[in-house]
Amino acid sequence: MKQILVASLFAIASPAFGQGMAAPEGAEVYFIGLEDGATATSPLTVRFGLSGMGVAPAGTEAEHTGHHHLLVDRAPLGEGPDGADELLSSLPADDNHRHFGAGQTEVTLDLEPGQHRLQLVLGDMNHVPHSPPVTSDQITITVE
Repeated sequence: MKQILVASLFAIASPAFGQGMAAPEGAEVYFIGLEDGATATSPLTVRFGLSGMGVAPAGTEAEHTGHHHLLVDRAPLGEGPDGADELLSSLPADDNHRHFGAGQTEVTLDLEPGQHRLQLVLGDMNHVPHSPPVTSDQITITVE
């Protein structure tokens, strides 16, 4: 009985457990000066925009804040082999999932010539997408 009570209290006290922190309605993340279909050269500086929320380093528990993640050459968030599961857990850190946990708002990428898909995702203090997710549209650019 005690375990059920503790579990129930935890569930009430932590409604976001298993999902990201709440995002306010209308929050948006977007690319600054880079549009779908653009042609670019490498190295490429990618700037991140955010409205309706603030940027805070990973590990910072503050309402309506998060930090940027850049998805490179993969399916849009929530699609692909991991599907909806990735909306409930920390984003991995690898070449396809770039983390900016210090609160950075831009990055210079060395990309091979060809087409590349990019998408911005705001993550909470634990690198989990917010609820609802704050993502940009996925764009495709061509690097010459």
